[in-house]
Amino acid sequence: MVLSKSLAGVFLQLSKGEKIPASKFKSPLIAELLMEGILADFRSGRTRSLLYVPKVENLNAFLLNRFSISDLENYISTLNQDTITRADLINAASNSKIKSVRTFTGFLVNCFEPINAILNEESIEINPPIGTFQFIHDTKHFIPHGDVTIVGVENSESFGQIHRQKTLFENTPLLFVCRYPLNQSKDLIKWLQSISNPYLHYGDFDFAGIGIYLNEYKRYLGSRSTFYVPDNIELLIKKWGNTNLYDTQKINYDLQLIDEPKIVELITIIHKHKKGLEQEILIK
Repeated sequence: MVLSKSLAGVFLQLSKGEKIPASKFKSPLIAELLMEGILADFRSGRTRSLLYVPKVENLNAFLLNRFSISDLENYISTLNQDTITRADLINAASNSKIKSVRTFTGFLVNCFEPINAILNEESIEINPPIGTFQFIHDTKHFIPHGDVTIVGVENSESFGQIHRQKTLFENTPLLFVCRYPLNQSKDLIKWLQSISNPYLHYGDFDFAGIGIYLNEYKRYLGSRSTFYVPDNIELLIKKWGNTNLYDTQKINYDLQLIDEPKIVELITIIHKHKKGLEQEILIK
């Protein structure tokens, strides 16, 4: 059984000698605590019932035996932390499962050429061999060199075969990141917001791809983010585009609200040919 933060707060008030209206103490534990004498009922007037703790040591013994909590204030403080580890939870209540904790945080990176970065104030080189990726776990202390452009790849297959798309990009140092697995995507966005490197979004050339860029990246990164559009995009859409993508995703964007000419041009081409194009077509 896990003690909720709200109930722990009530117990903390009681342990400090406060009297709590019974109407505010909603828990199946009340009957047991009253029967054991850990709680007592004080009547104020004819109807108002106030609960209090006659002996704090009895409440402390109950919390230790039932929930393995030896320090209520530490327990509540631990649950309130923005960043919490399983070790913190064990220290607070001998139970790593009293609160859901994401221990496997971070995101995947890849590159064409070695990329210099700083991790925990030490210089490192990102250079995974073809067929492998590198996973950055300590994202708070991971800082790529200032001349590196971060390229966000929308789809996992394109990310996995990025070496076959090298001719699409200029020679600027590039660090490729992936939004998959999706439960890691918040880590990626938070990291992108913490650095100053330019961001290039490499996604599908359809309304869904544009929407992912505008809603998940552009809104947080502003003017330092751009959407990658190949020079021959109209020819590609005309030849390889999918009408079903257009029919199922059709969105009439207000082009006056979009400040990237390449996206405006892409939307115009998509409407013109009534087709969308998935980025995997660019894998050579």
